[in-house]
Amino acid sequence: MIEAIGRALLFDIDGTLANTDPLHLKAFNQILGPRGHVFDHARFSRELQGFANASIGERFLPDETVERRAAILGEKEEVFRALVAGQIEPLQGLMALLDRADAAGVPMVAVTNAPRLNAELLLSGLGITERFKAIVIGDELAHGKPHPLPYQEGLRFVGASAAASIAFEDSRSGVQSAAAAGIPTIGIRTSLSHADLVGAGAVASASAFDDPDLLMRLAAAMAW
Repeated sequence: MIEAIGRALLFDIDGTLANTDPLHLKAFNQILGPRGHVFDHARFSRELQGFANASIGERFLPDETVERRAAILGEKEEVFRALVAGQIEPLQGLMALLDRADAAGVPMVAVTNAPRLNAELLLSGLGITERFKAIVIGDELAHGKPHPLPYQEGLRFVGASAAASIAFEDSRSGVQSAAAAGIPTIGIRTSLSHADLVGAGAVASASAFDDPDLLMRLAAAMAW
């Protein structure tokens, strides 16, 4: 199949491909709780969800060295990976959508602020690693989300146009990143409301990938 010139689908991973945010919340509380930072869902969605660990460390571990922050948040990621192992389920409608994109020759890119080990674990656990032309890791760039650079890199990898592509995100910082890169962005309502996602810059929202309005929008945008 010849790839659709200029078009691409770009996906965040956590909370977008699979609803992993409750496990991240649990892991953050296990590691940061003893250090005086306890999060409920609302605080998690405002202050942690979608942010790179470097940014989280600066905010919540200001008295630690950069190296110690990385070590502490590395412990959090180890806790998360232990929690998520064997519990990874795709969001409803995801597999059918990926099949449709593959059949239409539309390239797909994963764009995340998660550490590479987490991203690879989740994609492997879902059995979809090979579906993606590239995995863009925010922490490996000069700027992570909400800066547009991760999504700009994703577009560059596949030679796609921002305006002709679509991004899928579940966090405010992720939506802001994709929208700032000029990509029409669909908010996935695993954690945030429609109003929250649209307020961050999403053009629409959906509860899952088999949402009829989402499928109609994709059919029109991707010409499939």
